Amino acid sequence: MVETQVRVARRIWGAVRQIDVVSTHPVSRLRLGVECKYQAVSGSAEEKIPAIVEDIDAWPIRGIIVISGEGFTANMKSSLFSTGKVVELEDLEAWLKLFFGLDI
Repeated sequence: MVETQVRVARRIWGAVRQIDVVSTHPVSRLRLGVECKYQAVSGSAEEKIPAIVEDIDAWPIRGIIVISGEGFTANMKSSLFSTGKVVELEDLEAWLKLFFGLDI
């Protein structure tokens, strides 16, 4: 089952916290929240992702951030990947199969 724009309480400054996509395994009921960020050129999306990495810690379920686009610098990608909470779009299918215990 997949849900989009799932409300999950509020951020520290009062804004409503939403998860872009929540996927639930039909048998195990294991849930995963996914934030999706695309950046075609250098810009502010890259700067906001470290805050989202921290925000995931407040979710009641496990979460990841999926990034795509040429606008992410190599240094920022390395930093984000080191958190274990960020994956590139082209690696997402394999990551999801491992997470949900599906055949690879």
